[in-house]
Amino acid sequence: MCRNIRVLLNFAPPATDEEVHAAALQYVRKVTGSAKPSKANEARFAKAVEEIAKITRALVDESEVRAPPRTREVFVAKLKARSQARFAK
Repeated sequence: MCRNIRVLLNFAPPATDEEVHAAALQYVRKVTGSAKPSKANEARFAKAVEEIAKITRALVDESEVRAPPRTREVFVAKLKARSQARFAK
């Protein structure tokens, strides 16, 4: 999975539209292998990002989660600790 795509499910406050769009953009970039599409593919690229963002928003909003909501600060701290342990070798 692309490292720039962030977990969006089960946060308090919920993921913003900007976060969903950023994840969709990263996904499309990863799948196409291109950070910026050619002029010929610009419209298709933008359409793909918007469709994936729409589907992602629906998935995040409609998923049933039994665990208590996570806070972004605690989640980021855990990621940083895991990264430090992984790369401290």
